[in-house]
Amino acid sequence: MADTDSRRGLIPWHSTTIIGVKRGGTTVIAGDGQVSMGNTVMKPNAKKVRRIGAKDDKGVETVVAGFAGATADAFTLFERLEKKLDQYNGQLLRAAVELTKDWRMDKYLRNLEALMIVADKDNLLVLTGNGDVLEPEGGIAAIGSGGNFALAAAKALSDYEDDPEKIARRAMAVAADVCVFTNGNVTIETV
Repeated sequence: MADTDSRRGLIPWHSTTIIGVKRGGTTVIAGDGQVSMGNTVMKPNAKKVRRIGAKDDKGVETVVAGFAGATADAFTLFERLEKKLDQYNGQLLRAAVELTKDWRMDKYLRNLEALMIVADKDNLLVLTGNGDVLEPEGGIAAIGSGGNFALAAAKALSDYEDDPEKIARRAMAVAADVCVFTNGNVTIETV
């Protein structure tokens, strides 16, 4: 993490890149695998993107989530989001709004330092501890230290490519080439 404090409006999110790309009826969330502590790579193959929530008729979870920030904080948020999804019958938008309300207002959750990109078959959202539930313009969202690199690459590619997985993979490769806190060990989940 950087030496800055997110509550003062500075962005401390080092050590990852997560991107979500939505095209037509398909959404892809991709994330790199690098975990850094300062300038040391602690782990090159972490899974920062995962499936959560209720299962469809094939037994596959219907929501995909990726995180940037402190790992323990992200796991706490994954668990809370799963509970909200259960509480609101798998309705991602409603669960996301309720989670971010709790995240902003709860004394314990308020101190969690993470951002999330979440998606289901209908929604692609960015969730923040400030109470934001953002639906990205153009169906592309990115977070983390390499997020702006991946976002720029994906936006440029989206004029020429319709396949969201191809866009996400290439954008992650660009971010890995530019951001020292991002590697090319990518996890991809599709809904």
